[in-house]
Amino acid sequence: MNLRSEGDAGARFSAYVEGLVSVVGHADRIGPLRDYCTGLILPGERKSVEPMAAKTAPARTAPQHQSLLHFVGVAAWPDGKVLAKVREMVLPAIQQHGPIEAWIIDDTAFPKQGKHSVGVHHQYCGQLGKQANCQVAVSLSIANHAASLPVAYRLYLPKDWVDDDARRSKAGVPSDISFKTKPEIALEQIRWACEAGLPRGVALMDGAYGSDSRLRAGMTALGVTYVAGVQPKALVWPSGSGPRRQGKLNNKGRRDEPGLMSIKEVALGLPKRAWRTIRWREGSADWLSSRFARVRVRVGHSQTVSQLISQEWLLIEWPEGEAEPTKYWLSTLPANISFRQLVDFAKLRWRIERDYQELKQEVGLGHYEGRGWRGFHHHATMCIAAYGFLISEREMIPPSRPRSTTIFTKPVLPDGYRPRGSSLAA
Repeated sequence: MNLRSEGDAGARFSAYVEGLVSVVGHADRIGPLRDYCTGLILPGERKSVEPMAAKTAPARTAPQHQSLLHFVGVAAWPDGKVLAKVREMVLPAIQQHGPIEAWIIDDTAFPKQGKHSVGVHHQYCGQLGKQANCQVAVSLSIANHAASLPVAYRLYLPKDWVDDDARRSKAGVPSDISFKTKPEIALEQIRWACEAGLPRGVALMDGAYGSDSRLRAGMTALGVTYVAGVQPKALVWPSGSGPRRQGKLNNKGRRDEPGLMSIKEVALGLPKRAWRTIRWREGSADWLSSRFARVRVRVGHSQTVSQLISQEWLLIEWPEGEAEPTKYWLSTLPANISFRQLVDFAKLRWRIERDYQELKQEVGLGHYEGRGWRGFHHHATMCIAAYGFLISEREMIPPSRPRSTTIFTKPVLPDGYRPRGSSLAA
């Protein structure tokens, strides 16, 4: 479906919703699906069910509220099929600007009070930058330099939740959901993307995921190249040295071979000529640039014990004025890739940050107030669907220029209406 070939924005939105309707099943879900997507796209401070009901049906808010609640929290429509339809309709718009270049792995957190919302746990919350009560979801996005779109999304369920049958039952957690770490969920999503035949991209991830050697080894086994952020204590053999034979890691995590050293040690030992200033993307005022070095290494980890350890790129960023390097990446991109291309891939992960910023600020990804597993994922799926329509509606513009979701006229709300959670209600 070519959404741009339709008439005005309203007509294109109707065509887009028709596409989604084709995979949700019952005809009685058509209206709620259309209204839920509309509520997510309309301007507003809150995108939870109550204020969306007031915006989409101001003359009949109470029954509309119940209709949307049932649609998102109870109705058993398939998230996977809806996300696949979104991908089918939106991917052509993204690929107008070039092929898919990256698969981006990340997670996002939602601060929550109490302990009954599904998956809520005291854990690191990126939104707050500290340990806090929150939910965390792991996602996979496909991207090029013009745009990105989440294609897989799953709540991380802490072990305390997995082992608590009463809480699981009350929140409607499916019986086949077992405990998986965030990197294990990410690898599951990567494996699914391979099996689904998604356009291939280089897997990009930050240090929280890239430092997991099982995840990196799993992607290599699937034939997926990566640029993975890693911690400075990661162990490698620099180019020119390496294991003479395969040995298992000893109790300190080191192989029984000489020459193994941390990547921070490698970075600090590089000569001045190894460092180059490279720019990778035009920012709001000027080109973004920093100082980098790269070197071929062999990575020391216990996941590769039955075959020769292949060389990878170690990319290091050490900005001028900093006392020591600030970022490190390992990459299985080809040995002949240019320096600038390697840096460009490492920095392309910013796209996922834009995804989450827009999903939260513009379409209300974090505004769902229900407590159940199905509602949590249904709301996220509808947010991704709304976000996909916005991608299809606009030409991709530099991040320095403003974006707007004001496609439809802001509706007139009932007199005196104040949604729960609004600062206006205080």
